[in-house]
Amino acid sequence: MTTERDEEIRPFEVAVDREEIDDLRTRLARTRWPDQLPDAGWAYGTEREYLRELCGYWREEFDWSAFEDRLNRFNQYVTTIDGQRVHFYHVRSPESDATPLLLNHGWPGSVVEFLDVLGPLADPQAHGGDPSAAFHVVAPSLPGFGYSGPTRERGYDVPAMTDVVAELMERLGYDRYVAQGGDWGALVTALLGANYPDRVDAIHTNMLFLNPASIEAEDPVELLDEQGRTDYRETAEFRDGETAYHDIQATKPQSLAYGLTDSPAGLAAWIVEKFRTWSDCDGDLESRFERDRLLDNVSVYWLTKTINSSMRVYHETDVGAATPNAVNVPTGHARYPAEVYKTPRDWAEEVYDIAHWNELPEGGHFAAMEVPELFVVDLRTFGADVG
Repeated sequence: MTTERDEEIRPFEVAVDREEIDDLRTRLARTRWPDQLPDAGWAYGTEREYLRELCGYWREEFDWSAFEDRLNRFNQYVTTIDGQRVHFYHVRSPESDATPLLLNHGWPGSVVEFLDVLGPLADPQAHGGDPSAAFHVVAPSLPGFGYSGPTRERGYDVPAMTDVVAELMERLGYDRYVAQGGDWGALVTALLGANYPDRVDAIHTNMLFLNPASIEAEDPVELLDEQGRTDYRETAEFRDGETAYHDIQATKPQSLAYGLTDSPAGLAAWIVEKFRTWSDCDGDLESRFERDRLLDNVSVYWLTKTINSSMRVYHETDVGAATPNAVNVPTGHARYPAEVYKTPRDWAEEVYDIAHWNELPEGGHFAAMEVPELFVVDLRTFGADVG
């Protein structure tokens, strides 16, 4: 039963208690470091000496007041939808006719991925852009992630998340909007386009979820051109060599969560390795991500104790059943060269109404955080294309 209290939208600010900081620093100081084989580098996972240095910085130099300031720069709110706490940024544009835009993050990212793009998207004139390209931006922490808190019941999968963010946009008074997403957020976005075409004018994604079996062809691979076959091969290679995390999180996330919830070094190792592998950094992680920004993301998981519920979405979601067979609203796709899941365009056009396809010169899986300028320009271009 939904109550008036549940529907209330309340202001929110990030505030970190001193006790939480002291506890984190104590745990980091007491880390039991594993052995590492000589010259192993990152071949077996996160390289020990890099992690030791990062955790030393987190313990001794990370500025928690600056962390709060970064996360509190834009207006945040919380509400309750279907019994689930939902945290979100809501950045209204000074342009009254701006297009409403919903941004959906994925794993192991969080809503902090969008901190560098909220301002330019909402107020392009203040950032050297055309005011006609403005958006009213809503960026939620997906249920189970960060300040939306852990999910507290079984079966909370991506379709359920989709319904929550659709209700959020309705509650905010947006009866028509554009949705964007990457990683799990890309599936949320696709489902919004498929299930809510009466509300969603267009969608834009960094990844494109689809079932090859849904394509009307005896052998879908035969539809692919040379580039499509390359995309198919590279994605298959990624799945073969880099998705053990997926198998663990889809089967026994609880067992993994004990270590990651108890050890900040373990949590950082699990998350940071994905940022290095999935980004366009050529092995130099901090050439793409400032150290503080990496730790902003890890700190949100640590402070909210949501690594378990964020991983649980892999267990709860049947991706094959959740993936729509057809999305008929105009669809934009930004192809970043280091994106790990590359859907061939020939397949995408069988499932989505592709209205915009852009091959970007650099960037990877965490595009809004990694190459925010390119991310913003592409979204503005897409908005003009479908506006």
